[in-house]
Amino acid sequence: MNERIATEVVENTVVILNTKDIEIQNIDHLGIVAGIIDAIGLVETINELIGEEKAEKVSPGHVVKAMILNGLGFVSKPLYMFPQYFETIACEHLIGPGVKPEYLNDDKLGRVMDKLFIKGLDTIFLKIALNAVKKFKVSLLSSHLDSSSMHVHGEYNTNLPEVIFENQKLGNNQELEELAVKSPKEITITYGYSRDHRPDLKQFILELICSGDGDIPIFLKLASGNQADSSCFGQIAVEYQKQIEVNSLIVADCALYTESNLKLMSELRWLCRVPLSLKSAQSLISTLPESEFIDSKLSGYKFASKTVTYAGIDQRWLVVQSQDRRLADLSKLSQKITKAESKALLELKKLSRDKFACEADAIKALLKLSKQFKYHQIQESKVTEIISNKKDNQTEPSYQITAKLSRNESKINTEILSAGRFIIATNVLESKQLGDDLMLSEYKAQQCCERGFGFLKDPLFFADSIFLKSPERIESLGMIMGLCLLVYTLAQRQIRAALREAKLTIKNQLGKATDSPTLRWIFQRFQCIHLVEINNEKYVSNWTSDRDFILNLLPDDCLRYYQLVT
Repeated sequence: MNERIATEVVENTVVILNTKDIEIQNIDHLGIVAGIIDAIGLVETINELIGEEKAEKVSPGHVVKAMILNGLGFVSKPLYMFPQYFETIACEHLIGPGVKPEYLNDDKLGRVMDKLFIKGLDTIFLKIALNAVKKFKVSLLSSHLDSSSMHVHGEYNTNLPEVIFENQKLGNNQELEELAVKSPKEITITYGYSRDHRPDLKQFILELICSGDGDIPIFLKLASGNQADSSCFGQIAVEYQKQIEVNSLIVADCALYTESNLKLMSELRWLCRVPLSLKSAQSLISTLPESEFIDSKLSGYKFASKTVTYAGIDQRWLVVQSQDRRLADLSKLSQKITKAESKALLELKKLSRDKFACEADAIKALLKLSKQFKYHQIQESKVTEIISNKKDNQTEPSYQITAKLSRNESKINTEILSAGRFIIATNVLESKQLGDDLMLSEYKAQQCCERGFGFLKDPLFFADSIFLKSPERIESLGMIMGLCLLVYTLAQRQIRAALREAKLTIKNQLGKATDSPTLRWIFQRFQCIHLVEINNEKYVSNWTSDRDFILNLLPDDCLRYYQLVT
């Protein structure tokens, strides 16, 4: 017989095995992902919120777990290829007993996403996130609000409430109508201001609130593609604050700073950037003398604090000057002045060739042109009369104008003074509660949302698989993507916190010691770990002491996926 064989060394005895008796499946870094999911009770929460059905082979919670494993697998597998993706994965080991790859088909996934939508995606995500906050002791003293656009391809039609759940048929049209009334209103996939610089594509908006502690996403909501941030940020902040038990400092960019939003948030603590479109803000940064600034504890920054009233609300404005940004602004200003001077000289040269019927017309044309100058002004001008002879020996005077250009030092000095400056505001008036340096630090931490959006838009993530043909399922998938971000940031925060507490480090991609590794790098170090089953006995292969060290930094829930180590 020409059957393939394999050998196993057991207690110095060589055993010949048929390869049919050996099964090898991948675990890789997905044991970490599965462990974090278990730690926050995600499967149980999903099943509790949307319910289980007796005849279904895979519960909704396990389906969501599978989707997160797929999303954090970084292989860009579309949803309709789920069964193929899990063919090489230790499916039952990672997801749950009895869960077969063929059960995770696109029809099953779609029905679960419909159920999630009808229950309320905001509610589901927040409940899971607050479980994570409690489990991992995440601080919510500050919360950062921001939004970004996610572009999609194709046409999108509403399919709810036509969804029919497995083993559950709606009896008549009245029940369908009742479901339609109870179902949340779907978003509109449409054109809008594209932060991705893709105005040719339809989009939706992803609104996100992350904790200042570890970039953990706490609140996630999808909105129509043409929604403006300023119209909703205040309401989002109020809605978020009602759901959490901590009086969190809401941090946002200038979209939050509108009169209506500030009045809406009268009971909240907030910190945000002041838009320079406000005349009072523009006047302040362009007139505040350098002598009033003091050095910040943050290197490269200076600031000056002012108390102002806007929208009937007393608040502290912190005028901040960044040295790096100032140098960049001054360099750009120099280029603008040079370009503007070249253009002004060219326009003056063209004007000097024109002939006018009278002196007043010539002066009027010069005045009109000078109003277009931003950094320059007319220093000297002269009108010259020119006599030209006609064919019948009659003369007709005409007028030409010449002028000299000079820099408008007043306007230039105003921009020089404004260079590198911006304003952040808060309604926390007592500096003992929120010092100037802490104000600046909290605002700079606003990048935590940007990092979250960068993660969700990464080509390795399955954001590119947003091909679903209904807004409801796109919203559900958006929530799943948010859960992927939640699991990722929790694991990364846990590893970093454990390293710092123990004053330990690991080597990064460059071989240098760090106590702040990225989780993606940790994932790479867990590649080629397999679940090997031989004669109904299971083993975890390719285990090392380095992997064991990392695993001990994580919750015990991650351990059981690798505990069969040989």
